[in-house]
Amino acid sequence: MSLYAIDRDTGITLYAQIAEVLERDYVRQGAPGDRLPSEGELAARFGVNRHTLRRAVDELVADGLLERQHGVGIFITDQLLDYRVDTGTRFTQNLADIGISTDTRVIRKMITPSSSGVARHLALTSDEPVLWMETLRLADGLPFCVISHFLPVEPYSALLNDFQDGSLHKLLSASCGLLRRTESLVTAVLPQGDDSKLLGITQNRPILRVKSLNVLDRDNTPVEYAITRFRADRIQLRITP
Repeated sequence: MSLYAIDRDTGITLYAQIAEVLERDYVRQGAPGDRLPSEGELAARFGVNRHTLRRAVDELVADGLLERQHGVGIFITDQLLDYRVDTGTRFTQNLADIGISTDTRVIRKMITPSSSGVARHLALTSDEPVLWMETLRLADGLPFCVISHFLPVEPYSALLNDFQDGSLHKLLSASCGLLRRTESLVTAVLPQGDDSKLLGITQNRPILRVKSLNVLDRDNTPVEYAITRFRADRIQLRITP
């Protein structure tokens, strides 16, 4: 005897009704990582064949609510955070706008010779010293991204002492004026160095790397070249002009 009543005379497909119940009673009531009963057990609970049950699960997999791990089972996924990338992207404000609490941990701060790529973006000569800061950003207490910030030593050397946590861009804007992002290059890569440890993932799990340049809005002077590594399983990037 089935445990869930499915109406076969409404004109709504059985798999659509089952998907709605699965979302209501399992996804919304569960937590990321929770495993659902097997397809055979669920089919028995709904009084349908496995093909119909599988089609319902497929709907929720396509919506990003469930994932299949072959030979293991069906699991509730982490809900992806919708992260906006545009000319005014700011980490703290972006997540605050969707009700997510944030925290910043400074991993390292130092002055180091610039690589050719960093120097080119900041309009410096190769090997010219730059201010390098590495930060770990958390969303609702969980690792979200690691950011490498590169800035000209002058006039930003005071940031070695001034920046401890919170929003780097807010601190920069207060001292030098409004910033504007001019480019964002997105690539899927494997974590390098200590990124996997900081993000709490295995080294064979892809991340999203975003290279970006921020300039002064008033005169396009380069201020910050940043390389951000996002946990790909926690985010979807919404890129807008």
